[in-house]
Amino acid sequence: MTHRRYHITTFGCQMNKADSERMAGILDDIGFESVEDPYQADLILYNTCTIRDNAEQKVYSYLGRQAKRKQENPHLTLIVAGCVAQQEGEALLRRVPELDLVMGPQHANRLGDLLEQVLEGNQVVATEPVHIMEDITKPRRDSKITAWVNVIYGCNERCSYCVVPGVRGVEQSRTPQAIRAEMEQVGQQGYKEVTLLGQNIDAYGRDLPGITPQGRRENTFTDLLYFVHDVEGIERLRFATSHPRYFTERLIRACAELPKVCKHFHIPFQSGDNQVLKAMRRGYTHQKYRRIIDKIRDVMPDASISADAIVGFPGETEEQFEHTLELVEDIGFDQLNTAAYSPRPGTEAAVWENQLSEEVKSDRLQRLNHLVAIKAQARSQRYLGRIETVLVEDQNPKDQTQVMGRTDGNRLTFFTGDINQLKGQLVKVKITETRAFSLTGEQLIQKAPSF
Repeated sequence: MTHRRYHITTFGCQMNKADSERMAGILDDIGFESVEDPYQADLILYNTCTIRDNAEQKVYSYLGRQAKRKQENPHLTLIVAGCVAQQEGEALLRRVPELDLVMGPQHANRLGDLLEQVLEGNQVVATEPVHIMEDITKPRRDSKITAWVNVIYGCNERCSYCVVPGVRGVEQSRTPQAIRAEMEQVGQQGYKEVTLLGQNIDAYGRDLPGITPQGRRENTFTDLLYFVHDVEGIERLRFATSHPRYFTERLIRACAELPKVCKHFHIPFQSGDNQVLKAMRRGYTHQKYRRIIDKIRDVMPDASISADAIVGFPGETEEQFEHTLELVEDIGFDQLNTAAYSPRPGTEAAVWENQLSEEVKSDRLQRLNHLVAIKAQARSQRYLGRIETVLVEDQNPKDQTQVMGRTDGNRLTFFTGDINQLKGQLVKVKITETRAFSLTGEQLIQKAPSF
């Protein structure tokens, strides 16, 4: 290898961030060094997202600047990975001929091999479907406290607005043994929390063999939670993202029963109207979604619920949008990621004639966000005066006297403390102030026993 410094910019979801960590681990292993400043790097990698058009356009803006730099420095290596790479393929090379490597998400584990081809003077496009081999590389994790562990790649859903199945491929579940082995490794390295990742994580195991005597699949996500729950060193388990189609009562009972599983559930609903859900091809009704939330709160009354929602889907009427507002009002989410519908190339809904104007979408998004903030603030009130256990992750970048971490319910919490002493610790904190999406508290100091 002749180049030794790299910089990775990641756009999009947790899956992309986890992929970036794996690719950074590969680059570290073959002798590269990470740098914060892209203009000091010999290798630039953009790990891209196609879910929203603005993220895609930002990639092209960044690429334009680096392409000009490469014209002056031909030894610079330019790579586009992720979903834009998968979607555009060779078309990216025509648009940005300075690129050296275009690689889809399924090829993240092959970065080292693909780089060898690049350094031999080849311009490489790797977007063909592949079976994802078990990754034996060590991710270069951005955090020293929390780690992402992929459990299932790809997606078999065919939502009419979504590019994910086309860019991430079909579902491929890792074996329970491989997942546990990675968790044991991060536990030995001192990580306290693991987030299990999948595009539809509760669909885990559908592609794995085995049927139980009771007639159900031998490897479900519920079974996986039981299998990995006792990994030594791991204090907390989270998971994302859940699909309402596969969220079962058995999974809910397991989450209530297993003490390390955080009582926070991210279950996107996308719309509160059944006709819109049908057009989206989501495979459930708003009534089924509400029943899932009711069952969670029956057994875990204090559970935090977050979700995703899209407004302005093609053909959505004002009445249908108001059904989304009603669902948000009724459920009261702790957090809701909202977006105006964005037509994505290669998706069914992008070519429908009943597209809504940007003005209508913007208006509905503002109205939804206003309600979300009100409901989140109301949900936060329940924390006031309570004692919460917070896993300290880092220093508050806006106040050097404070540290920050998250409660079991995933509320970001700030309190005064020394990061050198508290980082990675589970700390009891009395909540003194609440906001819509964060809390402030005071550390409870344990008194030394008297003899």
